[in-house]
Amino acid sequence: MTKKNANDSSLKYVRMKNESEFSDLQWKTLDEPKIPKRSILIAFLLFVMGTILLTVGILLFTNTWFDVKYHDRTWPVIVIGCILFIPGAYHVRLAYYAYKGYKGYKFDDIPDYDDE
Repeated sequence: MTKKNANDSSLKYVRMKNESEFSDLQWKTLDEPKIPKRSILIAFLLFVMGTILLTVGILLFTNTWFDVKYHDRTWPVIVIGCILFIPGAYHVRLAYYAYKGYKGYKFDDIPDYDDE
């Protein structure tokens, strides 16, 4: 992994006339956005596992597919399912909207855990 420092001549800088003013160049990105594949995969796994646990928890709560002897496991399964489902669904939604190119959504909004 190569890091660019301040002395690197390949970096592009634009001198501002007045530092208190804003310029459109402040918000322009020069490179294509990097898609955080590992983060999206983790978010998708959280979403799927949360959905499965919520479904099992609801089935335990309604006593439809499981015996009454498993009723003590209902609330922990529902709580863990919610803990997994909420961030997973949120980040999968962000990734989908960024992929589709909706205004205001970009892959930079998703945290990147890659060491590359």
